[in-house]
Amino acid sequence: MVNVQAAAKKKKEKAEKKKEDDAPAEEDALSEVEDLEPIEVHMVPDDQIKGLTEEQLSEEFTKALNANNPQAPMNQVLFDFALGQFVPMPPSDQIAVHFSMQETIIPTQTSEPAPDAPKPAEASPAAPAASEPERPAPGGSAPAEPAAIVDAPVEAPVQPPDSPNTQKAKALKNQFNFSERASQTFNNPARDRMVATEPPPTVNFSGLCSQFILFDAYLAIFREGKELKAQKDQQQASTRKQHSEEDGEDPASDMIIADADDRDEKAHKIMSSDAMKRAMKVMERIVNLNAEEDIFHDFKYFEDDNDKSREDGAGFFLPLWRFASPKAKRRTVTSIKWNPHYPDMFAVAFGSYDFMQQSGGGLICCYSLKNTSHPEFSFTTTSGIMCLAFHPQHPALLAVGLYDGSVCVYDVRLKNNMPIYQSLDPKVKHTDPVWEVHWQSSADDIGKEINFFSVSADGRVTDWIMSKNELVNEEIMELKLVSRKVTNDQTEIDDERTMVGLAGGTCFDFNPFSEHLFVVGTDEGSIHTCSKAYNSQYLTNFAGHHMAVYAVKWNPFHRGVFLSCSADWTVRLWESTTREPLLSFDLGSAVGDIAWAPYSSTAFAAVTADGKVFLFDLNVNKYEAVGQQRVIKKGKLTHVVFNSIDPILLCGDDRGGVMSLKLSPNLRRMSAKTIKEIKKDVEIAKLDAIMAIAAKKDAFP
Repeated sequence: MVNVQAAAKKKKEKAEKKKEDDAPAEEDALSEVEDLEPIEVHMVPDDQIKGLTEEQLSEEFTKALNANNPQAPMNQVLFDFALGQFVPMPPSDQIAVHFSMQETIIPTQTSEPAPDAPKPAEASPAAPAASEPERPAPGGSAPAEPAAIVDAPVEAPVQPPDSPNTQKAKALKNQFNFSERASQTFNNPARDRMVATEPPPTVNFSGLCSQFILFDAYLAIFREGKELKAQKDQQQASTRKQHSEEDGEDPASDMIIADADDRDEKAHKIMSSDAMKRAMKVMERIVNLNAEEDIFHDFKYFEDDNDKSREDGAGFFLPLWRFASPKAKRRTVTSIKWNPHYPDMFAVAFGSYDFMQQSGGGLICCYSLKNTSHPEFSFTTTSGIMCLAFHPQHPALLAVGLYDGSVCVYDVRLKNNMPIYQSLDPKVKHTDPVWEVHWQSSADDIGKEINFFSVSADGRVTDWIMSKNELVNEEIMELKLVSRKVTNDQTEIDDERTMVGLAGGTCFDFNPFSEHLFVVGTDEGSIHTCSKAYNSQYLTNFAGHHMAVYAVKWNPFHRGVFLSCSADWTVRLWESTTREPLLSFDLGSAVGDIAWAPYSSTAFAAVTADGKVFLFDLNVNKYEAVGQQRVIKKGKLTHVVFNSIDPILLCGDDRGGVMSLKLSPNLRRMSAKTIKEIKKDVEIAKLDAIMAIAAKKDAFP
């Protein structure tokens, strides 16, 4: 017994000595770890630019990182069978989980142990004896050391019991994985069942879909339906014949056949009804709106803020839609007019200015901005169309002038190819092409017959009255040739200076402030102001251009100012009381058409034969155009027209297309917020100021 105690004591001394030797080493190691500091090592990239300064190297660049998942689906929808439609789903979660593991360690400060932690040792009879100190052996010797010392685990130290009779410790609830059940239920055992199925057969399919293929498919279905209906009618006829040959007819069979016929007739009426046509029209417009959503957004909301920072005040044109029809391919746009009642609808006339090729006939297409892919309706004529015009009070009436000298009137509500009025008598109609038509828009003509005017290359201005059954013509004026040597009002025009014959009229326009006053342009380059009350002579003669005058337009704000353009490459501004032009602009090519802007008295647009469109604003720049752009390559622009409400203009070309352009803010400067709020006095004052400056001979080079 003594030997055992001595051995245990010696072993205990060795353990204590070893513990004392290891303590300084651990303290040194801890101090060394605490003294360690992170070492910064600057690695120079291989592709770094050499020769950079210290400031350039130390410059900080901010990189923004987001937590969005690029693989997450967007705009998810599900079909709701209760509602019968697709319902948008909420956005998916952007969190991408790369690794997940449930925790197994809880903080030591908590009073709730882990479920798999070792339980405290229970009190046993042997425990008190083990914890009491050894009694001294007989003879007064020191108590013997135990044979071995067992250290308690650090994670769950064993606490000594308070008394020998301590009860078993109660396990606490873990809030992480504890669940309380109100009742016990039977849990069905899980079973794995495997089923082997054959994958469905797959077939690679590819096809082409277009408007023409869809049309052919619908046409084939329509023909098949007609054939089936014909076969059914034939079978019904044979059945009736068999019944008639028999002695007694079956009335029930006749009723069944009659009911089938009624159903087919009712279905045909539904498909061809006005309600179905309107529904199909609305659906077509919605499909077109969805297909060209970006262009419609640009048309409604696009604004360029860079225009404000431009010092020269220049702007640009934003291309929107190109209106074209397969029927009008390779035809020339001869006229464009907006409908006065529907600001989204306009009519386009197609003909030819090549007088050696006039065998193709004419075409009228009425487009709408609500459906830019196809015209709303169209009309065809046997002769080329040179001009057209909508009636200002009756927007359904469309007057048309033809190449063969005849005029006609269409009612666009009928949507048929027959005009309601037409001049067919060769003794009455013009003998040369009709270049322009204008309706008489007088408020005093209420109750009178509707009439319009036309000008032709035969040198006559004619008034056409729509009587009850026919068009009645009345000659307003003959355009006599005048010597170009007349330069002032005091020079008398005698018989020697008046040449025999008539000048071919190419264009004319009525003064919006005076119903009887109109201005006429001729193919000789002369411009004349005339009156319906004095048809024997001109009021004023202007030796305006050196070549044919293509267009003359009165200013919509000022009653004494008009604009003209010609094949001599110039656009000129005139005042009705002076024979010399106030301003002249050389555009470098033949000018096909001009148009005053509805939002400013000093702004107008012009198109040229080299495919360019120009916009001038005399209040901003009196020398050059504030905006110009080439609209078509290797083609000619023939006509231009502004919209009365929206900031867009239309340009027609010689290839059968009409291009719509939106004006930037610098090209549509207005004196008010809207066109309806513009005051005419302000616009007249602006134009008078420009004219006062232009009247000075030394004001312009």
